[in-house]
Amino acid sequence: MRDELISNIYNQALDIISKREHSEKEVTSKLLQKFNEPDLVDLTISRLKDNNLVNDERYAEIYIRIRKRKGFGPIRIKYELSFKGIDGSLSSAVIKEVGGWQEAAKNAFNKKFKKGIALEYKDKAKQKNFLQNRGFTFQEIDSVFS
Repeated sequence: MRDELISNIYNQALDIISKREHSEKEVTSKLLQKFNEPDLVDLTISRLKDNNLVNDERYAEIYIRIRKRKGFGPIRIKYELSFKGIDGSLSSAVIKEVGGWQEAAKNAFNKKFKKGIALEYKDKAKQKNFLQNRGFTFQEIDSVFS
């Protein structure tokens, strides 16, 4: 009976990760919603990690690249990753490794503001606020306006 339950949990985990990359925390929480067996879920997660089927570093890299392409900055992405169970030092390292954030800020700005940098102070402040809300640093925002 126990072996069958372990097999069911593992197969459910494989179903979850077959659709897209997931963090360890995401897989754990999804499995715990279906199976009230924390010890067996932990055992399954360990097995998935041993087989490199769940890898937080790989997940973080993929997530960062996708969000960067969608026009989000490193501050916001790091914040989002923390909710997905990714350690801050890991996300910082991967964000630094991915790089190109000034270019990403310029791309996000150009996509939103087709007419370019506003002349009025109030409008320029709104443009800077947009980039700040997208999660870009002040240095990256300044690079767009200089």
